[in-house]
Amino acid sequence: MLLPVMLYFLIFHYWPMYGVQIAFKRFSPAKGILGSDWVGFANFDRFFNSYYFNRLLINTVGINLYELAVAFPIPILLALMINEVRSARFKRTVQTVTYAPYFLSTVVLVGMLTVFLSPTTGVVNHILSWFRIEPISFMTEPSWFKTLFVGSNVWQTAGWGSIIYIAALTNIDPHLHESAMIDGATRMQRIRHINIPGILSTIMILFILQVGSMMSVGFEKVFLMQNELNREASDVFATYVYRSGILGAQYSFASAVGLFNSVVNLLLLLVVNRAARRISGNSLW
Repeated sequence: MLLPVMLYFLIFHYWPMYGVQIAFKRFSPAKGILGSDWVGFANFDRFFNSYYFNRLLINTVGINLYELAVAFPIPILLALMINEVRSARFKRTVQTVTYAPYFLSTVVLVGMLTVFLSPTTGVVNHILSWFRIEPISFMTEPSWFKTLFVGSNVWQTAGWGSIIYIAALTNIDPHLHESAMIDGATRMQRIRHINIPGILSTIMILFILQVGSMMSVGFEKVFLMQNELNREASDVFATYVYRSGILGAQYSFASAVGLFNSVVNLLLLLVVNRAARRISGNSLW
């Protein structure tokens, strides 16, 4: 049963690492990977000194910090609230409503944003007009991009992300709550001193994984939301690699950008994992 999974990772994740060497070469399709000339760190040096480096770094890190501050805690809060609901029917209804957006494709989600936020026909701008607020072109304003990106992620994934926390909450010994109630603890006190410590290890593991992908932003959604007017706020490493490598055929340069991104993610993962192990005793390894 493990064989298909192992083959998947070997073929699609480990074997392609052979091609990473073109980041240190002036790759020519005619010469192939082995026949192309070595250029050392020239591609990295070109990227670090390019006009786009600071913009890509600020946008990528900015979006991920925004998600870490807003999107990461919301599934935890949602799980804690759902866990306190006593009505089974109401709980199932809330779970269904919050899980449903997760099954929408990214294309559909961005299409909904475009329709709802249209400056001429969008329902949001119609509501703003009732308060005599001028129409806002949300999808083309650079200042709105990060908020729309993170906000739509919260709406789409908060319910699904809460599942793992709800599962962790079910493993908490109910006798702890019974003892706390006998001692006169309020519901908020039981949440604070029993529920949150009970899921703290799960929170830390997911936090480490989140920080470990700090330099990665999903390409598809950014690409669909991106346009010439908001590019200064929406351009990230993934879209730049696409433009340079696929559209510009600068394979070695794009590989260098992607390799830099992956190495930084790995270093962040190692640092945060070690810090979490020292502070809380929880870590990935």
